[in-house]
Amino acid sequence: MFSGSIFILRTLNKAFQIGGIKISTPVLLAPMSGITDYAFRILCREHGAGMVYSEFVSADGIIRENSKTLSLIRFSSKERPIGIQIFGSDPEVMSKAAEYVVTTFKPDLLDINFGCPVPKITKKGAGAAALKDLSLMDDITSAVVGAAGDTPVTVKMRAGWDKNSIVVPDVGTRLSKLGIKAITLHPRTSCQGYSGRADWSLIRTLVSNLNNHTDGGIPVIGNGDIQKPEDVLRMFEETGCDAVMVGRAALGNPWFFYQTAALLRGESTPDTPSLTDRIEMCHRHFELLIKDRGEQAGTNLMRKHFGWYIKGFPGAAKIRHKLVTASGLEEMRQMLRGLRNRQIKKFN
Repeated sequence: MFSGSIFILRTLNKAFQIGGIKISTPVLLAPMSGITDYAFRILCREHGAGMVYSEFVSADGIIRENSKTLSLIRFSSKERPIGIQIFGSDPEVMSKAAEYVVTTFKPDLLDINFGCPVPKITKKGAGAAALKDLSLMDDITSAVVGAAGDTPVTVKMRAGWDKNSIVVPDVGTRLSKLGIKAITLHPRTSCQGYSGRADWSLIRTLVSNLNNHTDGGIPVIGNGDIQKPEDVLRMFEETGCDAVMVGRAALGNPWFFYQTAALLRGESTPDTPSLTDRIEMCHRHFELLIKDRGEQAGTNLMRKHFGWYIKGFPGAAKIRHKLVTASGLEEMRQMLRGLRNRQIKKFN
């Protein structure tokens, strides 16, 4: 076992880099479909996420210059460092998509999705399906690395397709030799989806394999079953990973990043955000979405976020239902203002 406080101090004091990208805090926002758009990325960066990622983006859509696909790649300088995650099953298409993204958008890094377990992705041979054919994984990886030029290429992957085909012991050095600059491991299989427990021992195995690699190791980023800031510390201690990637724990909770950073520095955990704080953040998230995506798309996208922000107080379920079923922008704004004003009155 790692010595907790000593290991965490060492983790913070060493420079965490991916290629030449220096990352201030080793706690990253995971790419999440339909979630990690501009509005949410900005909030998480403001609250201490060391790095953020786009939603995963189809290589086919990129090379066709599909407007909806390309809208998912846009980002502002305030979001840097940022990674763009792409997926696909054809090495040539992935190569062209990588070149297009690097040339047109100039992200800090490109990430290859070898982890998505969703059937509509894997049925096309993309996402975690590549783990069933490591030769295809190699071809896709080489194609993207070759097309990306000086932009670092990373991989986010699952442990394998199913429990009988765990690839972690072999795939780390394999990807490293192909030029990958970091690997994020979610240690469930594709067939598990999000059920059962993530096997963190596989993250430790990957760390050990890469550290023993004669060409030198590359960073390993742990992911999976992070629910509270203390879990981040535990993952560092148990696995020896270089950074932790956070997904669902950040939903409706961008404060997760500064709370975790405080723990990593050995400080007491900051106070849990109050209901007023959550309402204010929800309102800001809403306005950022409207500004970025327009009224119709912004209101539709925000409906799921209401469920993550508006919770934990008497009557929350009823208010959430009203917000989710509201007719449009002005009704939602009025409800949020009313909820905020009631909170202010309560404490005055």
